[in-house]
Amino acid sequence: MDYTRLVSEIKHKKSNLCIGLDTDIKKIPEFLLKEQDPVYIFNREIIQATSDLCVAYKPNMAFYECMGPRGWETLVKSMDWVPDNIFTIADAKRGDIGNTSLMYAKTFFETYDFDAVTISPYMGEDSVTPFLGYQDKWVIVLGLTSNKGSADFQRLECEGKPLYQHVLEKVSSWGNPGNMMFVTGATHASDFAGLRVILPEHFFLVPGVGAQGGDLHTILESGQNQDSGLLINVSRDILYASNNKDFAEAARNKALSYLSVMESKIPV
Repeated sequence: MDYTRLVSEIKHKKSNLCIGLDTDIKKIPEFLLKEQDPVYIFNREIIQATSDLCVAYKPNMAFYECMGPRGWETLVKSMDWVPDNIFTIADAKRGDIGNTSLMYAKTFFETYDFDAVTISPYMGEDSVTPFLGYQDKWVIVLGLTSNKGSADFQRLECEGKPLYQHVLEKVSSWGNPGNMMFVTGATHASDFAGLRVILPEHFFLVPGVGAQGGDLHTILESGQNQDSGLLINVSRDILYASNNKDFAEAARNKALSYLSVMESKIPV
């Protein structure tokens, strides 16, 4: 999916919502466990209940890889339910030397045909550029992440500014706003105005709203650009809105509660 189509979907749906399919078999409703593939059934019902409300789905690869070959089958079957107009993100956080990155890119962009993949920039330019060779595919680079431990390295002072700023400035020169996004955690809401100064045109993938406590109103007010430029990820707060047979309906209602905040703030 290219930049123009992504922006069009956001403005058409009046939604920045990305739903993280971080499906934990230990947290889904117990009655589903009698199914042959309970994670798939859960994902299918969540997607059917919310696909008209969100603009992206983001399965976290760890929740599928941990199941071995069956997990990959579950992932593929789940993603087959995602409509073509919805942006898909493989949350894989890959990052390795160039020839290995090339194989990772092939995995997620060719074999599984995701629109985007999350990667770590720690190993430098030659580990990132293999992902940038695909038309209408996106690299989503870890920038200022939502976890508590992000401060261990990302905020270290380096030549007068925090390390994460050096990363954003350097990495953004390897791609462009049409093929590169940055992960910027909602738990750092006070930093978003400064992030927009550094990256005025790029999209931000924003985890940390919901269960991690990030403030949606602040992110929308300080993080959007003229095209919105935000994909706001919510996982647990939507997925596990109910542990009963109404779980899909409850997930939809929770998603609607986020849209009620987003819809009036999307740039026209």
